[in-house]
Amino acid sequence: MLFTRFVESKIGEYLKSDRNEIVFIWGPRRSGKTTLLEKLSKEMNERIFNFNTISDRELFVPRREALEKIVSEHKVLMIDEVQNYPESTVSLKILFDEFKPKIIATGSSELRQKSKEFDSLAGRYSELYCLPLTLGEIRQNSKLKSYEEANFFRSLYENVQIFGAYPEIYSNTKLSENRKIKLLEKIIDAYVLKDIVSIYDLKNTKLARDILLKIALQLGSEVSIREIANSFQANVGTVSNYIEIFIRNYILVPLYPFKTNARRAISENRKLYFMDLGLRNALVKDFRPTSLRPDKGGVFENFVVSEIAKVVRNYNLNLNMYFYREYGGREVDIVLEDYKKNYWTFEVKSGREISKDAFPIENRFSIINIENLFKTILEIDKISSA
Repeated sequence: MLFTRFVESKIGEYLKSDRNEIVFIWGPRRSGKTTLLEKLSKEMNERIFNFNTISDRELFVPRREALEKIVSEHKVLMIDEVQNYPESTVSLKILFDEFKPKIIATGSSELRQKSKEFDSLAGRYSELYCLPLTLGEIRQNSKLKSYEEANFFRSLYENVQIFGAYPEIYSNTKLSENRKIKLLEKIIDAYVLKDIVSIYDLKNTKLARDILLKIALQLGSEVSIREIANSFQANVGTVSNYIEIFIRNYILVPLYPFKTNARRAISENRKLYFMDLGLRNALVKDFRPTSLRPDKGGVFENFVVSEIAKVVRNYNLNLNMYFYREYGGREVDIVLEDYKKNYWTFEVKSGREISKDAFPIENRFSIINIENLFKTILEIDKISSA
């Protein structure tokens, strides 16, 4: 089943508009970016330039006459794996300044870190995201009768918490559980570890895996980089660098501690969650039903955090995400802050427990559980305009 992605409507708006800008679509490997371009390519009868290949990279040399030939033959330039040719930043700038074609380029966001010239594109581009499937995308692509929704969502929540929401895994209903597990292990080994280690010229694949595993085993807890470094006899700076790379490549989602002027919040450590729980479960080698899991509370909390993070990215919402903890131990799982310092706070409960608002600033407090999760997630995009 080929899913219609949220980002497609944004691309459609761009193609129909008179906006002169380069559109970058970022996301982790295997999240559907290439499939998205292939769909566009077929609809528009335009080719894809793949920067995995030397021949396509050589077409985009930073010379006006060479780039003019490309523009003359294509209404829209579609580029896949743009991060594999950081030098193309100069060519993209020339294309924008001289010819102003429509350009859609997909890749992982390390282009910003790898290209010294990327800042020269300031004011010339916008950014969209293609991440693992969201609950909204899954619902949109499911032709449901109203009386089918309750059972559908119960099954959906269980499935995503166990096997995640990478398109090739979720959308392929013919895959056995064993095949899903093998695919998730492949994504970790071939794309998360081998690919990222190669791209960033990291020295230790085993350390990269060990760090991810350590984080996977402490969902919902604050992560001490120094503690992780000590446990592997590694340099603190090295561990910190690996974690930042996983965040930049949409493997991990960070929650930072919220600090108030009253200085009651004590934590300096972040909480780290996985953008996709299938990868997390592959690391810990546990694919049991959530009812049998001792970590089901942390898994559900990760599920909620990752869904909110995907919505914030997809809608380009001006929201910051935090957690809050006081000296006395009272906590708030998720704090959303808009740019006008309005606050929305959430307690995540896998059961039906009752919690009180512990946040010291005026806010809108909600409890998120299985029963109201979908409705709450769908309303996140309305927060920044509230």
